[in-house]
Amino acid sequence: MPAFGEVGVDGAPPPRRDYDILKQRVDLDVDFPTRTLKGSTEITIQPLAKDLRQISLHCRQCRPTSIQVSGINAKFEYEDPYKKSSMSSKSTAHQHQMLKERIQDALRPNPAPQLQITLPPKLKIQELRVDPAPAPATPSLQKQDADAMASVETPVLQNFQQPQQPQQPQFAPIKLTVEFVLDDHRDGIHWVGCDEDDKRYPYLYTKAEPYPGNSSSIFPCVDDGNSRCTWEFAIRCPKTLGDAFKKVQVDTSLPNGSAASAPSGDYLIDLSPEDAALELAVLCVGDQVDETTDTEDETRHTISFSLNEAVTARHVGFAVGPFEHVDLSAFRDLEEEAKLGQSAVKVSGYCLPGRSGEVENTCFPITGAVDFISVGGGKFPFPAYQVLFVDDLTYDAISVAGMSICSARLLFPQEIIEPLDRNTKILVRAAADQWSGVNIIPKEPMDTWATAGIAGYLTDVFLKTLCGNNHYRWEQKLAAEKVYDLDVDRPSIWDQGKFLHVDPSIREFVDLKSAVVLGILDRRLVKSSGSTGVMRIINKIFLNAKTGALTNCELSTIDLQRTCEKLGHNKLESFFKQWVLGSGCPIFHVSQRFNKKKLVVEMTIVQRQLERQTKPEFAPNNFMREIKEHVQEVWAPEIQTVFSGPMTIRIHEADGTPYEHIVEIKEPITKLEIPYNTKYKRLKRSRRAKERAVAEGAAGEEGSDALLYCLGDILDNEQDQQEWNLVDWSAEDEDKMGQESYEWIRMDADFEWIGKMHLVMPLYMYISQLQQDRDLVAQYESMRYLLGSNPHHVSLTILVRTLMDERYFYGIRVMAAEGLSLMAKDKLTEIGTLHLTKAFAHFFCDGDIKSMPRPNDFSSRVSFIMQCAIPRAMSKLRDIEGKVPNKVQRFFVDKLIYNDNSDNAYSDCHYVATLMTCLTDALVASHRIIEPKQTFEFNFDDDMGMEEDQEPINPNAAFEQEAVNVIERYRRLDEWIVTYQNIYSTTAIECLQKLTKAGVVKDKAKELLQYTRDSTADNVRIQAFHCLTEIGLARKSSVMKHLLYNLVHDRSPYFRDRLLRCFGEALGHIALSDGEEKAAAPAPVNDGGLIIEDVGSNEARRIEATRKTTPEGAIAALKIALGNDEVFKQALWYATTHPSLAIDEIGSFCDIAALLFDPVTSYTVTLKLPRPYRCEHMGKGKMRFIPHGNYRTKPSK
Repeated sequence: MPAFGEVGVDGAPPPRRDYDILKQRVDLDVDFPTRTLKGSTEITIQPLAKDLRQISLHCRQCRPTSIQVSGINAKFEYEDPYKKSSMSSKSTAHQHQMLKERIQDALRPNPAPQLQITLPPKLKIQELRVDPAPAPATPSLQKQDADAMASVETPVLQNFQQPQQPQQPQFAPIKLTVEFVLDDHRDGIHWVGCDEDDKRYPYLYTKAEPYPGNSSSIFPCVDDGNSRCTWEFAIRCPKTLGDAFKKVQVDTSLPNGSAASAPSGDYLIDLSPEDAALELAVLCVGDQVDETTDTEDETRHTISFSLNEAVTARHVGFAVGPFEHVDLSAFRDLEEEAKLGQSAVKVSGYCLPGRSGEVENTCFPITGAVDFISVGGGKFPFPAYQVLFVDDLTYDAISVAGMSICSARLLFPQEIIEPLDRNTKILVRAAADQWSGVNIIPKEPMDTWATAGIAGYLTDVFLKTLCGNNHYRWEQKLAAEKVYDLDVDRPSIWDQGKFLHVDPSIREFVDLKSAVVLGILDRRLVKSSGSTGVMRIINKIFLNAKTGALTNCELSTIDLQRTCEKLGHNKLESFFKQWVLGSGCPIFHVSQRFNKKKLVVEMTIVQRQLERQTKPEFAPNNFMREIKEHVQEVWAPEIQTVFSGPMTIRIHEADGTPYEHIVEIKEPITKLEIPYNTKYKRLKRSRRAKERAVAEGAAGEEGSDALLYCLGDILDNEQDQQEWNLVDWSAEDEDKMGQESYEWIRMDADFEWIGKMHLVMPLYMYISQLQQDRDLVAQYESMRYLLGSNPHHVSLTILVRTLMDERYFYGIRVMAAEGLSLMAKDKLTEIGTLHLTKAFAHFFCDGDIKSMPRPNDFSSRVSFIMQCAIPRAMSKLRDIEGKVPNKVQRFFVDKLIYNDNSDNAYSDCHYVATLMTCLTDALVASHRIIEPKQTFEFNFDDDMGMEEDQEPINPNAAFEQEAVNVIERYRRLDEWIVTYQNIYSTTAIECLQKLTKAGVVKDKAKELLQYTRDSTADNVRIQAFHCLTEIGLARKSSVMKHLLYNLVHDRSPYFRDRLLRCFGEALGHIALSDGEEKAAAPAPVNDGGLIIEDVGSNEARRIEATRKTTPEGAIAALKIALGNDEVFKQALWYATTHPSLAIDEIGSFCDIAALLFDPVTSYTVTLKLPRPYRCEHMGKGKMRFIPHGNYRTKPSK
């Protein structure tokens, strides 16, 4: 890895140009029936050298027709990478390297310019006359930390003296005009509803990407990572849908005088009068400055936009369609409007007709998010904010200047509550990207973590104000746990910036970890400085960008570190080295002992991250990422032996008072002696013990009861304990607890570390922490320890009381439900089953579990979550035989049959889908086939024939058939009453896949294949293809051919992207031999007493042993399985060379072909045989050559 501050080879910036782009104007003419764009672009260029002779622009897919420089025609050279991607019909998959080399310069992350423009010799670069008077000193932002947070609009400036630099020569700008046509839209822009078979509303939008190369697919520009300029757009389009598709009146008379019959209808596509009257809205970056009606065609008009804020080419975009407008600013109260004043931003939502209600429900918090970040971080960087929802978008949301283009998959109506958290977070993150991601960009690819982390941190902080502190800490803890699980044998988040294009999961990981890292940085800064946190640092960075102190609004890792150190008054070199430039997470093993003689707590903290398994086994879902990183040589650095920094240790002593001690971790082994502060007796751990103490007259010391706050103190009377089969601590355990000198110990009490903390402490101390510590993270850690301990009846009692206590956060209660199923093993299975069934009956039934359930009531979202969580936990119960108890299986069937949602204001589709999944998991776990016992009987009765072989017996066949029929009923129901995002169909398909794989039902391949047709919804088709790969049908060449054919012939970028991922998982299943029946090894040959083993078997055994542990072994296994499959080879090459794929999709297929087939750098060339010609003189100097005679098959002598 290069040193901090250096740039790696892959992330090297383009060489310095001899010119800058000041401004670019784009004029576009939109034609919906032919799906073409015609227009011109005018680029204002600032020369930096007088001998400037050539200008390079990024341009692909669109065809430049003429170029002028300051009104003078200029010569140009243009190589369209899409034309270079066409291969000979005689080529095969072995020519993948030739194809990859042709398009290599156009692939992400840094495509090279394709349009080379030579300046005319007549054009002279004019040097401007510069006033020799000394230039005024450059203003600098004064160090006013307190005022920076209070006022962003009126910063205090102070002049400082700089040594005068020699003035550079300045030159007059030149204007470059390029006329172009875009009639092939494989990339950059997406048309919807313009085909006869596409019944959606017609519209178009730009497919914005986080990498350069998108805008240059639409019009010529400088499309690299850091070039910024101001923009103007003028878009000419029809006024209504009817005007866009109105048939042109043409002369239909035939040569023989008869008239041709005119096509039926007035429009080229099927449009009702209401649809034809819909106005086409034009959305674009910047402010709308003008709208003029076309003088030649009154049905068309031109709308002009101006963006005065300089942004990169990848951050511009536009859309044209019949969009409905939703004023999201109306959700802002009058008091908030007056408080914000002129800094209030107009927020608008746009969607297709009929979905405005969903936009209002989905985007309700967006205005609040924009206002919150504007107050805390600085004014919104663009004139207004627009949120557009479209179909077929690959990403959930992508941001351009002042506008977020979001997938319509994020929309949900008011009666749907399940996707609330996830979709809200995505939309808030898209708004935060406007500040950090669009306005502020990374200086180098390795600095992407900084902008991503700021946007993620702003998102988390706003959600904290929206959802509460408990929700915020819960999400932060889950994110930190996920970072720990994923950060194994990976490069640092700084180094991964060079490899974001390799796989989408890399960017997801960088987004995740960078936000968590800034979260722990905030807690450390606030603790050390007392006031300065990350929010104030972000405000300072935004202020520097606004005043020009942050050059080109480019943020680097060094800039962020210096700002943090300056405002936080603390050196952070060690922090950034560990968490930004380093990888991995620490693993602490902590042992503690109370020394009564010294009255101290002796602790030993040992770091053991070196003992962690570094490379997990491959899985189909991460197979392609592992292989790509292996091919790209993405290596992880050495594991850090020591993580250093402050750690807060909180000891809850006998009187219940927490005493905090901050220690500095510097060594692999840290030994501490923490002083003890109280002599009170330890608190009683149960109410029974407390009652006994009161009965005995033993009041607390000083006459006060120290137990002030205790959760889980329910179901404690004798009747409840008998009914729920609960037990408390034994007398021996209570005596042991009474002898302890402190209640419990918490490591990293302020949540300043990402990693694992193994604290050796008795179980009853963790139970005390669970019941008496108000901190949600402390409760989570107690639950994690409890679930990892040995199953015990007391543990089940603690878990069910946690589940039933509604004062706990819902996440802790969900963990308790899962813990009951996890710990209910062997003899405890009946107890765990009783607890879960009674808990469900208590909350959602009028009687016991066998009674009719109450009608669904999801007015409380916590109630909805628990109603889904308890059945999920019940499906994981296992008896001694490893099966789900019969009454639990019957419970799932009954709840699906008698589910009542008639009086519920919210949809129950996600709840029903959960029950279907739980029932399927229970059937799969409980499926047993009893083989008949072989008996040998001698029957000498000649009248009796031979007994027929007995077939295997399925004792649960009747119930399994009943359960499958219930699932099939909901699958068919979705065909008549469509649920939200077809969740019944997608869940039923997944259930059928599991049941088929387990042998519960017969082969359902035909049913699954029916869902892969073009007329099916995209999400259902994707789920069907995924299930086909899971049941092993991807090993059939015909299925792989079908998958690849659907991939290349579908116009939806989202469908192609998800199917390409499914294709990668299918290759993972084949490489890892998941579900493949192992063939019996050939018997050795006995040749005269000498046993000869198959020589090739050793190689096969080696591949079999390494296919799941090393990339080399997996690739070798994949080659053996598919390398000689001609059907697959032809299908893969057909997809690779198909004319509908985008350039990066072609590159992905070439990478897959490189794994399977050896490259061949030549192919067969077919030429026509020569033939004689005769010549005729046509007059006026014209000659005509006509072929005649036989073909010549032999060379002439």
